[in-house]
Amino acid sequence: MLRIFGHYIPTSIVLLMFIELVVLFASVYAGAYARFFDSEHLVADIKLLEPLDVKAGFFAVIMWLSMTAVGLHARNNVDDFSGIMIRIFLSFMIGLGAILTSFYIYPDIFLGRGVFAFALFIAFFGVLITRTIFQKLDNHKAFKRRLLVLGAGKKAQLVEDQINFAAKRGYEIVGFVDIDQNAILIDSAKILEIESTLLDLCMDHEIDEMVLAMDDRRVGFPLNGLLECKMKGVVIRDILDSLERVTGHIELSALHPSAVIFSDGFTNAVSVSYAKRLFDIFASMLILIVASPVIILTMVAIWLSSFGRDPIFYRQIRLGLCDAPFGVIKFRSMKTDAEKDGAQFAQKNDSRVTAIGSFIRKTRIDELPQLFNVFKGDMSFIGPRPERPQFVLGFEQSIPHYSLRHTVKPGITGWAQICYPYGETEEDTKNKLQYDLYYIKNYSLFLDMTILFQTVQVVLFGQGAR
Repeated sequence: MLRIFGHYIPTSIVLLMFIELVVLFASVYAGAYARFFDSEHLVADIKLLEPLDVKAGFFAVIMWLSMTAVGLHARNNVDDFSGIMIRIFLSFMIGLGAILTSFYIYPDIFLGRGVFAFALFIAFFGVLITRTIFQKLDNHKAFKRRLLVLGAGKKAQLVEDQINFAAKRGYEIVGFVDIDQNAILIDSAKILEIESTLLDLCMDHEIDEMVLAMDDRRVGFPLNGLLECKMKGVVIRDILDSLERVTGHIELSALHPSAVIFSDGFTNAVSVSYAKRLFDIFASMLILIVASPVIILTMVAIWLSSFGRDPIFYRQIRLGLCDAPFGVIKFRSMKTDAEKDGAQFAQKNDSRVTAIGSFIRKTRIDELPQLFNVFKGDMSFIGPRPERPQFVLGFEQSIPHYSLRHTVKPGITGWAQICYPYGETEEDTKNKLQYDLYYIKNYSLFLDMTILFQTVQVVLFGQGAR
């Protein structure tokens, strides 16, 4: 697992992204040679395409970003072969549109129809072959990091619950060690005995990392054994750090105030950042310009649906930075009397949603007016979703550390929105908070860009919409 600008990315995903970037770059050269293969002036014809390296780099970056946008580089992407095929095809359609538009804006980067067609064809099958090989090799033991868990109680059970998830992220949980003599909640078949020393146990089972998951570290803490293991190259991690790397969220059950205080995170997101503000303004302005036809059509459709009797927009009070209330602006997607019985979460197949509202909610078009909240400064483009005061009061009393999400500006989209579906229960809210805390702890502009691109797949595939 690599940490890039504070954000954890599986090593296998980073390697795959690099290989695909090389494949996309090389496909332009292969396309040029395929186009002029039978030419008597092969070298001269290819030189006419110069600077070919710049054109190949532009092609590779655009197609690579398109693949990222449809979720092909997401850590939680577990599609089967047909699902991967659909995503690759969709990414190439998006990339094709972006590159053709760029050819008209910057004619100097034009490759020529023949070369471009060959490059696109070769790139598609090159990526498809790369993905097929990757899926075959990703589960090979050579790509797995072997974990040993110290503990067999409640905290160890948190790790055990993630065994299948960890396997998809390049980790193999070898076993558990009952080290603190507390209540054992792990299946005895998974518990390993220390016959001589902790180091010998690690060497015998080829352990790469050790997770400290003891319920009480005051009893049986193997200080000398851990020192020996660390000096032999075994990585020692706290349970919170390990679960964060595996799951992409911060486990509330293992989070204590001391972890927040002594952590190397939780500071960048809450500090004043002019770079983030510039990013918010630029991203919002760009999307407003690109989506302006959609916004106008949506306004007309909502107006016509009620023959002008009902409002097009609606304002709703939400809580933002430091619990400050503000009015969020959205396209009206429900009936005007939707909350005559009081505030409530949207449900699946909610009868309060209008016909047009159902479409704009699934495609997230109803969120577009919030761009004006971003311009005003009430919201950021990326951040935890703003919640209603009626719900926040209850959540802060029943969910630990819920108030931490109000230390940053709320956003139109966020890490929780791309990693977790729409929530309608308190348990869903708790799970989404774990992703929000990951964002706050590991904030960087790189993570913001990652979320921005992966939001595209949420819109395209209608993930988590109600």
